[in-house]
Order: sequence, then structure tokens, then C-alpha cells
Amino acid sequence: MLLCGQKTSDFRPAFPKNDPLLVVDFKGRIFRPFSTTYKTLIMKVAIYARISTSNKGQDADNQIQVLKEYCGKMDYEIFDVYTDEVSGATSERPSFKRMFSDASKRKFDLVLFWSLDRLTREGCRATTKYLEQLESYGINFKSYTEQYIDSCGIFKDVVISLLSTLAKQEKVRISERVKAGLARSKKKNGRPQISIKVISEIKTLKENGQSNRSIAKTLRLSHSTVGLYMKS
Repeated sequence: MLLCGQKTSDFRPAFPKNDPLLVVDFKGRIFRPFSTTYKTLIMKVAIYARISTSNKGQDADNQIQVLKEYCGKMDYEIFDVYTDEVSGATSERPSFKRMFSDASKRKFDLVLFWSLDRLTREGCRATTKYLEQLESYGINFKSYTEQYIDSCGIFKDVVISLLSTLAKQEKVRISERVKAGLARSKKKNGRPQISIKVISEIKTLKENGQSNRSIAKTLRLSHSTVGLYMKS
């Protein structure tokens, strides 16, 4: 398999991923050692372009034209162009889904897109998942405008690691927001909401002569919570 960013004509000898018994020479010909049979190796590329319906004036053709020209310069074969006109914040994109379906069948070697936010804007967790999914299929990926987002480049592992870290932080932030939301929802009329059973236990213990602090310790509640429900 050719490396991203390399022309067929300047590819140096290497062992393709799929078959360690095959070798590619400097002319881009693939062959088995000690064999005189050669076969030209051409990288098949899937171009993905997306524009958002909310942004007027955008034109996917602008992205596609530049990406096609790049493929021409690199001697890449364009397998198909996948275009969506929908927000990148959702995975419900027809061409996006079709592209991943084709990727799972190894119909091409590389997914080329204008920038990472054109591929997806679903957040770090989803982005990392998509890139790792492509890798699991044996498909490379490359951002045209972001040189460091290149599965064949030297920053590949760094980028994946960074996105994974950001995804974890994103998960923590979501969890914190959920907890904060639950805490707010529990407070109605200025007091935390507790079950009727606990309220009954508070009143029973109070009738038995226990102090608010003693009740709070017994039921593992705050002293202020017990006080609020004693007033009701």
C-alpha cells in the first residue's frame, strides 16, 4: 500500500501491510521477491466533502475540486466522492454512512477530506472512534489542510493519543454537567428532594426525642436538610 503524501513514482521499497511477502520498488511496482512478475500499485482514494445547511454560501464543489487536483498530482485513483449537505454534529449523514460501509469492505485505501471538522463535528470521542474504525479496516485517513492529521505521517500516534485524551476530558465534563443538572433538579422550593419514606423516618425520630443533628447522622443527611423537612 502506498503511503499518504507519496507519489507512485517516488515510493521507496517497502512491505505492504496486507501481504508481507510482497515488495514495492521505487517505481511503484509490486512484486514478490525472486519473481519477475510486476503489477503497478495505485492508491484508491475516497474523497469526503461536507457543507452545513446552516451556512449559506458554502459550496462542496470548492473542496472537491482542490482534493481532486491533489489526487491527480499524487497519481492517486479516485474511487468515489462522498458528499453530504448536513450538520457535522450528527452521524446521520447518508454519504458518510455509505463511505464507512465501503471502507469496511476495503473498496479504497485512503479517506481524504478538507479538514477534520468537515469529516465530523461530533466531538473528540466520536472523532477518535471514527479514525480508529478506519484503522481497524486497514484504511488510511488524511486531512488536506492539517498536515499532522495523517495516518501515514509521523504525528499519527500523537494525534490519536491527543484526541483520546481530549475525549476522556470531554466525558468527564459531560459527567460533571449531568451531576450538576441532577443536583439542580433535586432542589425545588429551596430544599433537596428526598423520598417520602425518609421524611417519615425523620418525623418519627424527632417524635422519639432525637435532635436534628442526631437524626442527620442516623439517616446520613445534612443537618440543614433535616431542619428544612421538620419545618414542613
